Amino acid sequence: MNFKLLTIIMPAFNESKSIESVLLKLSEIELPNDIQKEIIIIDDCSTDDTEVKILNFIKLNKEHRIHFFKHQKNKGKGAAIQLGIQKAIGDYLMVQDADLEYDPEEIKDLLKPIINGRADVVYGSRFIGGKPHRILFFWHTVGNKFLTNLSNAFTNLNLTDMETCYKVFDTKMIQSIRLKENRFGFEPEVTAKISRVSNVRIYEIGISYYGRTYEEGKKIGWKDGFRAIYCIIKYNVFSK
Repeated sequence: MNFKLLTIIMPAFNESKSIESVLLKLSEIELPNDIQKEIIIIDDCSTDDTEVKILNFIKLNKEHRIHFFKHQKNKGKGAAIQLGIQKAIGDYLMVQDADLEYDPEEIKDLLKPIINGRADVVYGSRFIGGKPHRILFFWHTVGNKFLTNLSNAFTNLNLTDMETCYKVFDTKMIQSIRLKENRFGFEPEVTAKISRVSNVRIYEIGISYYGRTYEEGKKIGWKDGFRAIYCIIKYNVFSK
């Protein structure tokens, strides 16, 4: 394989309204430096017709590298990501939510520091840069910034958005890290463990954010915030 390959992991749970649009956007983007892409979709035991729409899209787009896996019971976003990491064969790896809160076109920007040989990991931040952001929940923003600052206090990083979905990793590096969190604790856990990789180079780039309301399908809640606090302490202090 003479070209570089990006693995895009997409956990999906009851995302029938948006899954086809996201897959179409991912399929259409042209990545820099002739980087190719594979898409790994993990259906986390959806109860709507998410699976039907995924399989239909794959059937109609056989020219793309799209791989489908399904959990037989709901295990959580973190468990889906872990399966995707295990299956990935790309040089680089990232997570794409199955909703429309993040713009796949900006994957190109996230890849640049890695392509230029400056970074091993790139975080997309919703809190820096001049890109569009939907105005929604004040306390979510406060909570996200609190969690990021708490995480930074332990990792000694100066991230602005630890909880972002958009993170790009060197695949071999992320596959060498043992991850345990099955649900939304993935973000603080992976940040804690990445921060301890010897000589790791972490960059951050401003991204757009088209957030959803709960009526539109947003799933993360206040209980996940408390779990994130627990994970920050656990993986930085008690479980290194």
